[in-house]
Amino acid sequence: MTNNIMNDNPSPLESAVMRRVYAAHAVRPLLSGAMLALALASLSLWGIGREVWVAQVFSNAPSFADFSATAHFWLAAVANTRLIVQTLLALALAATVYLARESARLIAPALAGARA
Repeated sequence: MTNNIMNDNPSPLESAVMRRVYAAHAVRPLLSGAMLALALASLSLWGIGREVWVAQVFSNAPSFADFSATAHFWLAAVANTRLIVQTLLALALAATVYLARESARLIAPALAGARA
């Protein structure tokens, strides 16, 4: 093995290893839990859009002024859908809650620093 401290030209092995290190460093933020949750939420919402005519559901919904009718409508709408839609809704909700939690964890130190 040669010592490349004084040599500006790295060996082919060193170049290959460093390329892999740079690639791993570049991909690392994309594989974080928040990015995976964002991808899961996006794919779930896309799947719901493919399975359900979302605009028609919102047009059939009662006004939000009557809370009990609105709650009953949404519970009935979810209960009367197919299992795949219910599963996608649960995945989208779980991913959104996880994203909200991660966002709060990221923002909390900045807010605490601003108050001090």
